[in-house]
Amino acid sequence: MSSIITIAAPAVPLTEMGISCPVIHYQLSPYELVDQALQNHEGVLNDTGALCINTGEFTGRSPKDKFIVKDALTAETVNWNNFNQPISAASFLQLKKEMLIYLNKKQEVWVRDCYACATPAFRLSLRVVTETASANLFAYNMFLRPEEEDIDFFKPEWQIIHAPGFTATAAVHGTNQHNFAIISFTDKTILIGGTGYTGEMKKGVFTVLNYLLPQNKHTLSMHCSANVGKAGDVALFFGLSGTGKTTLSADPSRSLIGDDEHGWNHNHVFNFEGGCYAKCIDLDVEKEPDIFHAIRNGALLENIVFKPGSQQVNFADKTITENTRVSYPLHYIPGSVEPSIGTIPKNIFFLTCDAYGVLPPISRLTPEQAMYQYISGYTARVAGTEAGVTEPKSTFSACFGAPFIPLHPAQYAAMLGQKLKDHKVNVWLINTGWTGGPYGVGKRMQLKYTRAMITAALKGDLDRVTFEKHPIFGIAIPSSCPGVPTELLNPRSTWPDVAAYDAAAQKLAIAFNDNFKQYADRVSPEILAAAPLAF
Repeated sequence: MSSIITIAAPAVPLTEMGISCPVIHYQLSPYELVDQALQNHEGVLNDTGALCINTGEFTGRSPKDKFIVKDALTAETVNWNNFNQPISAASFLQLKKEMLIYLNKKQEVWVRDCYACATPAFRLSLRVVTETASANLFAYNMFLRPEEEDIDFFKPEWQIIHAPGFTATAAVHGTNQHNFAIISFTDKTILIGGTGYTGEMKKGVFTVLNYLLPQNKHTLSMHCSANVGKAGDVALFFGLSGTGKTTLSADPSRSLIGDDEHGWNHNHVFNFEGGCYAKCIDLDVEKEPDIFHAIRNGALLENIVFKPGSQQVNFADKTITENTRVSYPLHYIPGSVEPSIGTIPKNIFFLTCDAYGVLPPISRLTPEQAMYQYISGYTARVAGTEAGVTEPKSTFSACFGAPFIPLHPAQYAAMLGQKLKDHKVNVWLINTGWTGGPYGVGKRMQLKYTRAMITAALKGDLDRVTFEKHPIFGIAIPSSCPGVPTELLNPRSTWPDVAAYDAAAQKLAIAFNDNFKQYADRVSPEILAAAPLAF
């Protein structure tokens, strides 16, 4: 019995990839996908019309269950580590075969053809096959959407097979447990099973681009947000989750290029995605109006909780997870750039949430310091809600995205360093964390001051002030900044106990140096010399 396709058949038949489900929903609109998700009881609508789903067992990525097929193509090129775990081609092919059998036994599946990379020369064509309508809506929101007239000629290069209901058997399939996300660069396929967390699709494609672009296209792939001012000046914002990457790039006075993943070629930067995947925890209309108002019909909310007796989201509720998320198309943000491409960056901001209260709220970096900080990828998080645990915890994630970088961090840093020197880009370290003491003693830096510091850097106001060097980290601290109390700029002066600050700074410097030992043999002496001084 042949499959029934709900709209015109794709140019490349689905039978070529083994899909023969009785009903195939191909390239549906977001409104059709929402209707089908509701009919299938995948979720409900909130009071603004967004589809709200629960992703089940997994409410975030599972880095320990991500694998790359180790074969002739990847054996010597991938930097094998805890994030880039090898799996055999035989295990991958067996899982793919069983997943297709599983999906073909379903009454219906959803298929979408889409792209990654806004620049046509780097465009990666994708075919996404999902077990649910809501996951297909995520693909619509997050990837670039082909024009209707292009569908007739669409030829997918890569495919994603997403089946949360399919589980692996570790002893049989070579996985660690029942869930998995596997990339095969030879087969050009991403397999995702046993998890309903949609972000695995997004980060799977990001990992693919982080492998292909630096090697094949001489293009730096970056885990950062990007925006552009009215004068055409582009800014990049790097940072781990919780540092303000999405919040600070959503600036009403600037246009958003993208909030998470970009490439930097010899003459421009470009977004990989067609949408945003923003954290929602403690979302506030006053602080983040653009994100708040993007939560409407067509948006997909994950793992949120409603206020009692209503369909109104309680954004402060962490009952299910702190990692509540919303996906929406980029054009939901007013004034976003389309196509999402910009010129060479003029300013780069490395964001950290230093819960130790050591780093300055803004400091300027040399190219060598920038490469050191880029490889380090530092932030510090509060240990959470476990009873009795109040100390911050250092987190170092190479290139501000270690789980997604298949190559050695030094390769990305070398590309970044060359671009910084070639184009004389300003690089700033921004601490959105604590001042006046560590978490529990000091206070969190106010968002209005962080915005003022970034604005001053973008406008060139800091070019006209003097700087002093931090005695341990060597980074340059401005003597003044418009809109910011001068006493906040040097963190040492905000601590009531200067000796306690010096001890905390030494402790953090040691943590930086200990972490960097794993990269020391692959970087230049100049980068090593940019390390903080630890006595």
